Amino acid sequence: MKLTKKSHACIRLEKAGRTLVIDPGVFSEPDAAAGADALLVTHEHPDHFDEGRLRVALDADPAVEVWTLRSVAGQLSAAFPGRVHTVGDGDAFTAAGFDVRVHGELHAVIHPDLPRITNVGFLVDGAVLHPGDALTVPGEPVETLMLPVMAPWNKVAEVIDYVRAVGPRRAIDIHDALLTDLARPVYDTHIRNLGGAEHRRLAPGESTEL
Repeated sequence: MKLTKKSHACIRLEKAGRTLVIDPGVFSEPDAAAGADALLVTHEHPDHFDEGRLRVALDADPAVEVWTLRSVAGQLSAAFPGRVHTVGDGDAFTAAGFDVRVHGELHAVIHPDLPRITNVGFLVDGAVLHPGDALTVPGEPVETLMLPVMAPWNKVAEVIDYVRAVGPRRAIDIHDALLTDLARPVYDTHIRNLGGAEHRRLAPGESTEL
């Protein structure tokens, strides 16, 4: 499987000539969803879900389908009947040849005064976990954890403890658009030294084979 990091929280997975894209949001490249065979969206926040980017991909290819939670599906399903699928914690499905299991229900707490929205994470081919905006521990082995390294709802101690709880072979940064280059070495050092897993970060557009 080939993994390509797009800006912020978006990733592309390629296998056997097919492409799965997760969370093409407004911080990602305008063409982040282009060429996808299937699209997954973890929740409704615009840095993870940009309706325009998804509509371009869906309009370009009538075979493209979307799997997401109800709050996002409701914004797309009327325009693309039969192609937008609502999923939740515990569900399993196949998208573009990838086996996907759904984990989690709620977005992490930003502040107690703000209501929590729904959020799901996706474990792809039993190997790559994209948790969206949550620190969901799936309760099953994970080889590659897409790690939300910097957000209004987390701190580095929580990020480190999340790596420890999931226990992946490797952790690769996502949710990093708000993290300056000046601060990156600080995060890299703490996560690498304390997380207990190989830690990597990829530049936007950079790929790795898993």
